[in-house]
Amino acid sequence: MLIFPTAPEAHTAGPVLPCSTRTLRTSTGSSPPTCPRQRLSSPATCPHLSAVMALRRFFVGGNWKMNGTKESLEELIRTLNTASLHDQTEVVCGAPSIYLDFARSSLDPKIGVAAQNCYKVAKGAFTGEISPAMIKDCGVDWVILGHSERRHVFGESDELIGQKVAHALESDLGVIACIGEKLEEREGGTTEEVVYAQTQVIADNVKDWGKVVLAYEPVWAIGTGKTASPEQAQEVHEKLRAWIRANVSDDVADSLRIIYGGSVTGANCRELASQDDVDGFLVGGASLKPEFIDIINARA
Repeated sequence: MLIFPTAPEAHTAGPVLPCSTRTLRTSTGSSPPTCPRQRLSSPATCPHLSAVMALRRFFVGGNWKMNGTKESLEELIRTLNTASLHDQTEVVCGAPSIYLDFARSSLDPKIGVAAQNCYKVAKGAFTGEISPAMIKDCGVDWVILGHSERRHVFGESDELIGQKVAHALESDLGVIACIGEKLEEREGGTTEEVVYAQTQVIADNVKDWGKVVLAYEPVWAIGTGKTASPEQAQEVHEKLRAWIRANVSDDVADSLRIIYGGSVTGANCRELASQDDVDGFLVGGASLKPEFIDIINARA
């Protein structure tokens, strides 16, 4: 059953437990960050906030989509390999399937590689598809699933995406699971309903959340030049973390990395990265440009 999160309940007895990073934003002059599990009568800031955020290593994924040649990607890879990258940020590049082996063999080992899609079974008569087993055979450890272009261009259903998530995780791949609302859904006031439903299907197919990164990508902001404001991104991420807390567990809510995607650039990345519940980015077009280095180093 899908449980919609509500305001945190006050504890009437017992110790204060470690918190999530669900906070009251200070940019509007409101109270400083507080722990949602603290007694509501206590105005003290949460002593566990920094420790909980430290559980979530900043994550930056570059989705190259259907772009690049060996020549252009070799230049990009050389730039990444020689750049000074923040050592506390996990970096993963999503290469086209035909270049997975090339990307993995050329990139510095500290930079991960992801496939941009996979199918729900290990092998068979599925022309044009690739399996998690094939991805692993290329030395690749991640896959992007549920991206809006797979949903809305290629017609992938929530059910199929859930099946892919389950099989990828069973095959020991890390999954960057994408969710997000379309413009008409945001304007119609159904953003929460849409992203909660998409997250529910993913959650139903996850046994080990340690191998999952959740990417919130508002469809209206992907490749359009429009970006959710830092406040808009934080609001949805905060609500997603509350949903995870209500529907999965406190531990998963505290540790799950929720990253933002949607026209992230070198110009806006630092302000987005400063939000308490934004744990990184999934970057499209900018991941093919030198400014990707600035995005990787947004918290440096």
